[in-house]
Amino acid sequence: MQDHRFDFVVEASPEDVWDVMWSRIRRGFETEKVKIEIYFPGDAEGNGLVRHCWFPVPRYLLSGGRAQSWEWITESQRPISWRYDAIGKPLWSRASGWTRLEDLGEGRTRVHFRETYEVCNPLVRTLLEKPVHRFISKDNDQLIEASLKASLQRLEEERQARSR
Repeated sequence: MQDHRFDFVVEASPEDVWDVMWSRIRRGFETEKVKIEIYFPGDAEGNGLVRHCWFPVPRYLLSGGRAQSWEWITESQRPISWRYDAIGKPLWSRASGWTRLEDLGEGRTRVHFRETYEVCNPLVRTLLEKPVHRFISKDNDQLIEASLKASLQRLEEERQARSR
């Protein structure tokens, strides 16, 4: 099983971080590499949200360089934390991811991420799990942090514009 963790600090309250991240989680999105469709939005806190994701994987998996996962939010408590569980293919894997928002006071929040990833087939797990997970998540840390910080900056600019 692969277990990846990282964290970073942003200049925003946990409530603002939650609102910015969940506005994107709830609507889905599409980029050149990733597509996320929301099948069910879940309850007011996001519990039960169901999404279908497409993302790049190594071409040697013979899937045209694309993989899919079906993910659902299983534990969500605003503005503290949420967890997702997922199944994916082509390797037939399972994953869980956790995000926790730690209030540091003075309008600062530490954002903690953790993801576990395990390929179901023991032979394929031994041969491919580590390199495939490394490929899938190689840029996630930087992309998530940069995207969140940019979104928080836009939120602050919008607030300043409204207060003028």
